[in-house]
Amino acid sequence: MDYRDAGVDVEAGRAFVDQIRNLVHSTFRPEVIGGLGGFGGCFELPGGYKQPVLVSGTDGVGTKLKIAHILNRHDTVGIDLVAMCVNDVLTSGAEPLFFLDYVATGKLDKEQLTQVVAGIASGCKLAGCALLGGETAEMPGFYQVGEYDLAGFCVGIVEKSQMLNGSQVEVGDVAIALASSGVHSNGLSLVRKVVSDGGFSWEDTPELLGGATIGEAFIQPTRIYVKPVLAARQAGIEIHGMAHITGGGLPENLPRCLGKGQSIKINPNSWMIPPLFQWLAEAGSVSVEAMYNTFNMGIGFVLLIPPHQVDQTIKFLEAENIPSFVVGEVMTGEGILTGL
Repeated sequence: MDYRDAGVDVEAGRAFVDQIRNLVHSTFRPEVIGGLGGFGGCFELPGGYKQPVLVSGTDGVGTKLKIAHILNRHDTVGIDLVAMCVNDVLTSGAEPLFFLDYVATGKLDKEQLTQVVAGIASGCKLAGCALLGGETAEMPGFYQVGEYDLAGFCVGIVEKSQMLNGSQVEVGDVAIALASSGVHSNGLSLVRKVVSDGGFSWEDTPELLGGATIGEAFIQPTRIYVKPVLAARQAGIEIHGMAHITGGGLPENLPRCLGKGQSIKINPNSWMIPPLFQWLAEAGSVSVEAMYNTFNMGIGFVLLIPPHQVDQTIKFLEAENIPSFVVGEVMTGEGILTGL
């Protein structure tokens, strides 16, 4: 008896690493030291910082992976994995430097997982960070054959004097919302329940989805906001706070970037909620409150900007192909969101 008899194919694992090597190398930045295959990834801090602060973030993709398995489409969830981490790190004003992934599966399928890693590499390129390394675990009996799970970890860097921590936010700052690309990677358990309990097929094409199948609409990867937001700061736009709108939606996430004694008032009529969310609410009889507390409702990221820079910011983001709109204002208060 050997390890293969127990369900773990070491040679297949080595072949998989060889297959993804070029994908990983394509993401490398000049600061990467060495290549793939060591016990640890090495990265030299970029120069030019006086007081560099490292900012870390970790996340997964959640039950969106179930939809990827149902559709047998694995080239986008890697983008989601990177996005969920780098967008979090960005809220501190940090530039993502490198990313690590962890992939666990019941039986290693090279072609399937190469698609996953290709997505991770694409996400890293969109964020400008290096895929520094990772781990692939073959765990027979723990996952069903054909299924896998993902986790990611990111490290970014920011000058201490430029780090955002809520203290820069001022009463009267304007909340500018950056459009999402769909549900991103939150609330998919409720999505799956709506589809299942409603007797829908992932191949159905409801009129509200504009010709897309339900599967296509919900597999769309999370938008990565890193490059346009960092470019906006470099262009002189004074961003006082940022929020990544993930699990818990606007009510939970937007107050997290505020300072003491502040709240934020949102005007729910200030943006057009994408039809995708209307379909969910109608198909699942989901209440307005539950929708806002579960989904991003078309807003993936929020910037807090001084009033005199609102027009400049919206024009800048438009040039970066990021639809944006004013949704609210910072008020005095007790750290909550009002208006919804």
